[in-house]
Amino acid sequence: MADDRFHVYDTTLRDGAQQEGLSLSVVDKLAIARHLDGMGVGFIEGGWPGANPKDTEFFRRARTELDLRHAQLAAFGATRRAGVRAADDPLVAALRESGAPVVTLVAKSHDRHVELALRTTLAENLAMIRDTVSHLAGEGQRVFLDAEHFFDGYKSNPAYALEVLLVAAEAGADVVALCDTNGGMLPDELAEVVQKAVGTGARVGIHCHDDTGCAVANSLAAVQAGATHVQGCANGYGERSGNANLFTVVANLQLKRGFELVPTESLSDMTRIAHAISEVTNVTPNSHQPYVGVSAFAHKAGLHASAIKVDPNLYQHIDPAEVGNDMRMLVSDMAGRASVELKGKELGYALTAAQSRELIDRVKELESSGHTFEAADASFELLLRDTVTGERRRHFTVESWRVIVERRPSGDVVSEATVKLLTKEERIVATGEGNGPVNALDRAVRLALEKLYPELASVELIDFKVRILEGTHGSGAVTRVLITSSDATGEWATVGVDENIIEASWQALEQAVTYGLLRAGHGT
Repeated sequence: MADDRFHVYDTTLRDGAQQEGLSLSVVDKLAIARHLDGMGVGFIEGGWPGANPKDTEFFRRARTELDLRHAQLAAFGATRRAGVRAADDPLVAALRESGAPVVTLVAKSHDRHVELALRTTLAENLAMIRDTVSHLAGEGQRVFLDAEHFFDGYKSNPAYALEVLLVAAEAGADVVALCDTNGGMLPDELAEVVQKAVGTGARVGIHCHDDTGCAVANSLAAVQAGATHVQGCANGYGERSGNANLFTVVANLQLKRGFELVPTESLSDMTRIAHAISEVTNVTPNSHQPYVGVSAFAHKAGLHASAIKVDPNLYQHIDPAEVGNDMRMLVSDMAGRASVELKGKELGYALTAAQSRELIDRVKELESSGHTFEAADASFELLLRDTVTGERRRHFTVESWRVIVERRPSGDVVSEATVKLLTKEERIVATGEGNGPVNALDRAVRLALEKLYPELASVELIDFKVRILEGTHGSGAVTRVLITSSDATGEWATVGVDENIIEASWQALEQAVTYGLLRAGHGT
């Protein structure tokens, strides 16, 4: 397993799964556990066996289906109930029988929670902690304790909150994680309390929520104050505003503070792992997420691009490759010559000074009419190719298109599109039906071209976004359409702008097909 001097502890499968709209099956949890193990975390909290049938099933299947190389599984649960011996409590038994080498117990450390939520005495709460920790440790399991509401408890009754830590450590808990359960702490005040906790002699960990937007900063402050165990969730998942983003915490500690937490090759796979977990959870990735977001190293301003052309580190705090990410140049009406030249280089084109100026002027002209190229790389590349070749070259020429929308007696609304194209010295007329005008046009174009370009069969329109541009009103407003397409190897986006939404859609669709043919190896 990972070095025991500092723990990276993931709680995505339990605390992260409490995020609104996130629901994980057992298969999902097994898949995420494999990704987290590939990341090199030391501990993966699998859930609460005995209290949740899905989590009980997870631990049962994990015994034979998970072959973890770096991580150990931790089973989460509570201390025994008041007035019941730990050895006789069925939920404690479920932890004991889970097969997990580590058990993480949640315990109250806030005096008011003990009296109002648990409805027991402060002394009995300490007895519950002592009995449960010593029982599970005596059964051969490693025990961690989550001191719930610790920071609020410390404000209310510091002596009792610290006594919870001491009792747990004396009973055999290897780590006591201080939980900012309500997520209300700020880094300076949190660090002061962590120092007090470390002073007790117990091994201290940290578990932060992001309600003040400080979960990562609080985790780093806790480590600086002496915590040697840090908890968090992949991509910052979790209830309310989420938990500390474990990817951000690990990257900061390893790249900025010199901690050796995960293997270098695992750190360089972080971006892929973050996005792979997003696919499993079906939660759209945060493009602006630090380190691993697709926009984390994206540059738009012309001034930035000029500096990056000289030295990328002038506007980047790390080399993106260290976390498996890439620098991206965005082209917009803010672009300068350096932005365009760097983007051209990224796409494999060497632009002359004259071509750069011409392209900049064209981009600014089009963006002033509503186009956006930072979100439509494929459209920009086609524009760039036109500039380099000095002419607009395409695989086909559009003679005309039309769309008819019919509401039938049955109540069904069907669109029929007809396109007339010229390609490879042939004139082709094709008609397609669809559930909407764009779908019908897409089918008509495919019918027209697939015999000559069979590769189009693998091209798929996967997203369609429409925006009414600011400053325009009513049914005559200018519309921008963004289309995202994909094939077997990747995705690309194209843009169209017009007062007529179908014309705007056609522009984006025509470019999407053209770019798909370029990707398939059909040069223009």
